[in-house]
Amino acid sequence: MRRMLAAPLLALSLVLHPGPAAALSQEEVMAGAARLYRERMEELRVSRRLDADRAFHERVLRIAGPLIARAARDWPETARWDWEIHTTPDGDDHAYAMAGGKLLVSRAHARELELSDAELAMVLAHEIAHAALRHNLLEYEEAVRLEPAWAARPFAELEHAVDHDTGLMRKLAPLGILQEQEADREGMLLAWRAGWPALALARYFQKAARASSSPNFEQFAHPSPSSRWQAARELAATLP
Repeated sequence: MRRMLAAPLLALSLVLHPGPAAALSQEEVMAGAARLYRERMEELRVSRRLDADRAFHERVLRIAGPLIARAARDWPETARWDWEIHTTPDGDDHAYAMAGGKLLVSRAHARELELSDAELAMVLAHEIAHAALRHNLLEYEEAVRLEPAWAARPFAELEHAVDHDTGLMRKLAPLGILQEQEADREGMLLAWRAGWPALALARYFQKAARASSSPNFEQFAHPSPSSRWQAARELAATLP
């Protein structure tokens, strides 16, 4: 899914998410995410696209294990989560994370960019950071702040709207960019603390920028690939 440092995000949250959004809870968001994740995994299973490449799936699990263990130290809440990681040959989503530690990773993306283990660790750490930083919850809170009428509607409707209502999605795009930037930064720091060399992690963003047809332009709720590569390079230079 989605992005600065934990302390700046807290400050950002106090500015962006006041008022009725307080009615939402992380538990509610995690329950909804688990339901949507189960539905998506069942679709992939029925079509034989769930964990179809055993070698790639095992590679992802091997790399993800130490990252999740490190996340449990950095964000103790995550130690109680029922983490799930699946893979698919599909290329529609490079990778995404849902609240509570539900991840899906694309083999197509890894093959297209010929990702090393370190670069794949960066992808996984980015997604783990999205979940650990409660980005789903913050997104829903911002949606309610922007359009207060959602506070009186069922959460499942809001859940659907943030991924399908074009008007709402456009309003949420600035927050999405900030969250992507934060997940890039916190994900790299997480993977570095788990033992991966910072520059090797940063090279994922170099490959992504080179593969992009428009590397210098924002991509809806994502920063431009070239700016992500620059930020990753600058962060890596500060890490021993």
